[in-house]
Amino acid sequence: MIPGHPQPSELVLDEPTRRLCASITAGETGPVRLAVIAPGGYGKSALLDLLATAEGAERHRRGRSAGARLLLVDDAHLLGDDDFAELAEVALDDRVGLVVAARPRPRPAGLTALLGRLRGQIALRPFDRERVRRCLAAATGAALPDAVVDLVLHQTGGIPGLVHRLAPHLRPDTATVPAGAIEDFRFDVDRLAPDTVRVLIAVQAGVGGDAELLAGLVSGPAGEAAEEARATGLLGPDGSVPPLAAAALRELVPADQRDSVLGALADLQLRRGGALLDFAGALLAAGTSGGSAAAVYAAAAEQADPALAVRLHEAAADAGHPVDEVRRAEAEALSGALDSALRRADALLATAGGERRAAAAGVAAAALAHRGQLARSAELYQWSGQGALAAIGLVGVGRLTDARAALDRAATDGPPTLLAGAVSSAARGILASVDGSGPAALSTVVRAAEMLEPVGHDVLLPDSPAALGALLALHTGAGALAEPLLERATAARVGGALLATRHRLLGAWSAMVRGDGTEATAALSEAGTPLSPRDWLFAVGLAVGTARRGSDLAALRRTWEQAYEAVVRHPVDLFTLLPLGEFAVAAARVGDRERFAPHLDQAWDLLHQLGDPPAWTTMLHWSCLHAEIIAEHPAAADDHAAALAANATAGPFHAAVASAASCWRHVLDGEVDPVTVEAAARGLHAVGLCWDAARLAGQAAIRTSDRKAMLSLLDCARMLQGQGTAGQPQEEADRVGARLSERELQVATLVVEGLTYKQIGDRLFISAKTVEHHMARMRARLGATSRSDLLSRLRTALDR
Repeated sequence: MIPGHPQPSELVLDEPTRRLCASITAGETGPVRLAVIAPGGYGKSALLDLLATAEGAERHRRGRSAGARLLLVDDAHLLGDDDFAELAEVALDDRVGLVVAARPRPRPAGLTALLGRLRGQIALRPFDRERVRRCLAAATGAALPDAVVDLVLHQTGGIPGLVHRLAPHLRPDTATVPAGAIEDFRFDVDRLAPDTVRVLIAVQAGVGGDAELLAGLVSGPAGEAAEEARATGLLGPDGSVPPLAAAALRELVPADQRDSVLGALADLQLRRGGALLDFAGALLAAGTSGGSAAAVYAAAAEQADPALAVRLHEAAADAGHPVDEVRRAEAEALSGALDSALRRADALLATAGGERRAAAAGVAAAALAHRGQLARSAELYQWSGQGALAAIGLVGVGRLTDARAALDRAATDGPPTLLAGAVSSAARGILASVDGSGPAALSTVVRAAEMLEPVGHDVLLPDSPAALGALLALHTGAGALAEPLLERATAARVGGALLATRHRLLGAWSAMVRGDGTEATAALSEAGTPLSPRDWLFAVGLAVGTARRGSDLAALRRTWEQAYEAVVRHPVDLFTLLPLGEFAVAAARVGDRERFAPHLDQAWDLLHQLGDPPAWTTMLHWSCLHAEIIAEHPAAADDHAAALAANATAGPFHAAVASAASCWRHVLDGEVDPVTVEAAARGLHAVGLCWDAARLAGQAAIRTSDRKAMLSLLDCARMLQGQGTAGQPQEEADRVGARLSERELQVATLVVEGLTYKQIGDRLFISAKTVEHHMARMRARLGATSRSDLLSRLRTALDR
């Protein structure tokens, strides 16, 4: 038993063991010959205490009484040869029962011989969750919350002795291990043998199972030292150190002793070579410094993911070990620490030479691209001899001639690796998109993205071919290609965590365009913070776009200042036209076009420098058309419609948008031809502009005086938006029953989702007043006594 902490057998022992002990104490079995072999803290003493209540039971001591019927031996691993000789005689006496309890190690020869004479063994096991709960209740006199039970099970691994050590220090609001619980282990830690301490520290460092390393660490045989460590009860059944025991070792083993062991392990690991990452992480967690540990950090940084590599580089540098500053800057950039990466790379540009200076320029160029400084990024790529990456950036800022020259030089930049081939293909595709071959350009960029997938894991890039392909697809009506392209890049970790957010945001943009605001909002919420300026620009564009499509003017107004700030912080380039288009419409909606106009003018100037390529101008013209419609500037709207008509020959997407633009102008003039409108709306839907398609049909329905045409167009709008009868889940209708009509069921679903009457009206192409009438009829039909009662009934009926 642990001094000061009684361990009642009914708590320490499981049910089968208690039944066996009860049978022995009741004399229902003949003289037993049993071994109880378990590490410290598993309840051996508690079991012997229970057996000691049997008639004629006696603890082992020299010169036992003649009348003993059951001899109980505790801590047999500590006995001497004379004791074992006496116990061997007892084992031959069939009139006397014998129960021998011992730790697995040490294992004297006499104990091995004695155990060979016994007939069975009692197994003692760790606590499960219920036994932990019962133990805590007995120790504290109260039933502790599940969170405390889970904390104890995690901290102790269910080892009974550790549970009993921790239990007296707990309260119902305990969230971490109290300091007093750690101090209780001081006596146990102080009496550990030096080799046992070394093994336990090695286990904490993740190399306890490595016999070769242990052999170089301990003074005796490695296997015996490992067994001795397991016998202490400070290791869990899986061979790991439970968190409570790990904290005790960390706090109570003198720091110099611990550092000496870890330093020795580091030397052994470095001499052997191989994978160092797990060991370096353990050294880092232990706060180990010193030359050997620093060398491990520096070597492991080359094997680590970027976030851990940053920490390892820092730890190595803090310990005075030489660090590859270029690799350090690259890791910082990949982990999202763009400012730190830029400072380090800029310093290297001023001091390094040769290939290191060129590599530093590449790091700075990538970081600048993510910060929105595409022109400066392209210049650095051009200077460092990375022509393909330079070409993409140069196209993005309108320098088409320089881009072609940079791509021509890229063929001599280095060996034709998959990475180089993918980047060159992406650059050729972007150039082709500007030169007018839209479909072929998209195919080239998509193939470049697929080429990069096997080798793009954690590669530092200014942008990925997948992101460029998704942008081009969204600009040219091929949005269905964007999402799987981005999903594959995310799965392959192309560009690492730095580009993962960009891929997620562009996937959300695709969802928004096809009318799935819920998916877009969810992806936006998962983007996390902080965001690079470029990612923030797209995130704010998504927020603005979803608010506009949800007819949430209040949210649009709240987001507008962020949108304006994002535009001010991020210079205009070819690859940011999508959010600019959303901001153009939002500026018109909130009445702030004057402040935004200079930035929109920069976008048009950029496109003019590139020759007004249809692949990149069509969507911006489409957005500006709607901005002018909202601002009630028909002449300016006509200009954009004319520009779209001029692009119509560039492909089916451009033709569909041009047709829809012409249709919009006629609708606004009160000329509603339902056949023409429906054809234009279905054309938009076919090229992925699903929300725009439904809106065109719905607005045409509102503006026609022909009731038959109105009903036809409303039905078309609902179908294009996914609100038709075919899209209504039958099981929901069954729950509500026949008391609600189809339209009332649609209204009920949207009310339960939290939309306002105005938003529901916009979604279903009816007025807010009509929504209110539907709500009144539903309240009467369902017998609701109030609006809250009605909402409760609808939630229950719709299972929301």
